[in-house]
Amino acid sequence: MKEISGHTRLFGILADPIHHVKTPQRMNEHFARLGFDGVCVPFHARPAELAQVVQGLRQLQNLGGFIVTMPHKTAILDLVDEATPVARKIGAANVVRRDADGRLTAHMLDGEGFVGGLLEAGVDPKGRSAYLAGAGGAANAIGFALAQAGVARLTIANRTTAKAEDLKARILSLLPDARIDIGTADPSGHDLVVNGTSLGMRDADPLPLDAGRLTPDQLVCEVIMQPRDTALLQAAAARGCRIHHGAPMLACQIALMAEMMGVRA
Repeated sequence: MKEISGHTRLFGILADPIHHVKTPQRMNEHFARLGFDGVCVPFHARPAELAQVVQGLRQLQNLGGFIVTMPHKTAILDLVDEATPVARKIGAANVVRRDADGRLTAHMLDGEGFVGGLLEAGVDPKGRSAYLAGAGGAANAIGFALAQAGVARLTIANRTTAKAEDLKARILSLLPDARIDIGTADPSGHDLVVNGTSLGMRDADPLPLDAGRLTPDQLVCEVIMQPRDTALLQAAAARGCRIHHGAPMLACQIALMAEMMGVRA
């Protein structure tokens, strides 16, 4: 491990739970490649204390910024001074830059990272039909990104239909020609099936969709990184589906996150 000194720039990731996060490892590898004197560490912050934690982070003079993951991606927007137009439209953010005066600016990169991961795996979403489970933080960003990538049809399924309808309306306000449907737990009839929820992080979690309706011609995708093979991916593989893990979404964001937080080679 590199030596940490009073000159080292600090970065963190806010999450609850925290055990599953892989971002600090990947970010520290990125800093090492750049020769940048920085370190990223996990910060376990529960929702009830999030505002206090963020207020404290403002005061740390050697903090360059922090990454935000489940369940804080939506709540963080109310705690920063500024958010990029994309983050405001999506309604969530996953990276925050701290300026020298303590001012906080948020941005959302999940969607770019997810689509980038698909492209690196040789899967172009353009012209395909996509089913998205969830309408929260990460799902919001992925929904926008899939529509911007040119999917032929996007179906949004969420336990609370009103949230799915809201996401549909926000995407259409930016991309009025997009075809967007509100779906059920049935993912059949789509080329891409994406879990954009946190269901699968815990052993007792129910599946985010009806896996019994999956067919071998579908690609089933995760945003969860730990466990690597979630119950959904295991169920999809058992039904003969191709699977796409959560890690590529993060890998495609690391350099973008670092740059957002002011890290340069």
